[in-house]
Amino acid sequence: MQTECTPDLFGFAPVEGHEVVAAFDGGAMTSDAGALLLGETDRAIGMMRRFAACFHDVRQQDLIEHEVVTLVGQRVFGIALGYEDLNDHDELRHDPIMAVLAGKLEARREDCAPVAGKSTLNRMELSRLQPTRYHKISHNPIAIKRLLVDLFLEAHERPPNEIILDLDATDDPVHGEQEGRFFHGYYDCYCYLPLYVFCGRHLLAAKLRSARLDAADGAVKEVARIVKQIRERWPHVRILLRADSGFAREELMAWCEANGVHFLFGLAQNSRLLADIESELGRAEARSRRTKKPARCFKDFRYQTRRSWSRKRRVVAKAEFTKGEPNPRFVVTSLTRAECKAKYLYEKLYCARGDSTSTPIVPRPPRCVPTRCGYGLLLWLTSCSAHCVGSLCTTLRLQR
Repeated sequence: MQTECTPDLFGFAPVEGHEVVAAFDGGAMTSDAGALLLGETDRAIGMMRRFAACFHDVRQQDLIEHEVVTLVGQRVFGIALGYEDLNDHDELRHDPIMAVLAGKLEARREDCAPVAGKSTLNRMELSRLQPTRYHKISHNPIAIKRLLVDLFLEAHERPPNEIILDLDATDDPVHGEQEGRFFHGYYDCYCYLPLYVFCGRHLLAAKLRSARLDAADGAVKEVARIVKQIRERWPHVRILLRADSGFAREELMAWCEANGVHFLFGLAQNSRLLADIESELGRAEARSRRTKKPARCFKDFRYQTRRSWSRKRRVVAKAEFTKGEPNPRFVVTSLTRAECKAKYLYEKLYCARGDSTSTPIVPRPPRCVPTRCGYGLLLWLTSCSAHCVGSLCTTLRLQR
């Protein structure tokens, strides 16, 4: 944020006849110079320009002071710097860093700052699918969603053989009477429950939802859109969906089975599942008490719920005894035993869920040139990870 410096001087004891004076006359200064790195990342991939192209501006062009690319960049960079509220931009509009990022050090009109204030930004954020008299900037939601996947695809010099798409839902707490707020028992707060789809460091989708919905609500639609777009560019890539037990739903698993997409989901325990691994839990407990260390063993079996599942599916159970008590866990998958053994499936494949290091699951030569990526530019509307040329990819190698 911009700061104002006082011109007052402070005198100190002279040294060898030289006067020592401290002054605070630096003029307008900023505490957000690190944003210049974000600006360089954006220039490398043209993300703000491409994001702005997802909007349609019907304002009178000769009267425009702040172009859409300036508005989009200002809002995204502001959030990346920690300024989430639009009110912050009544000060940020005078910040020299914001002017540098916009490539516009001075406004064309005397009564304007180089970048926009909260009212102008608010009109863009409330844009409609079609421009109106008071909101003359409209947006194309389909183009915005495709942009995230396009950035991911362009991060690879050549298609990988296999990729993992991680699905997740997490709480976004609210602190007022926001529309759609709902109390979520698990997170113990009023919140939203957005849906995210990642591939390693790359965010492919972010969908804002009410917390009254199931964790997997809308997942089939988002996954179908993403998989279709990926296969348009990479028709032969093998795709695995990975998520916790909130996504082990019949609709999503049946869609994967019908569309040639593999899945690996956590599975909530119940009395039937626990009964199936009773002997394995007994062996793990006996070994743990004998060695005074955690012990685990695995069981591979077929399982079907009484009502919700349409068919039997492969379930892998981890029968573990640790810290003096049992700790059973279950996963359901479309991967066969020949493709991936039970222990490896759970410990190396499922437990890597949420790991953003993008390291291959089995050591092998990388299938694309690995470089570091810029991260976290697009937090508004979608929140996105920006890549530099040839970003790291997440790959999957199944145990044969």
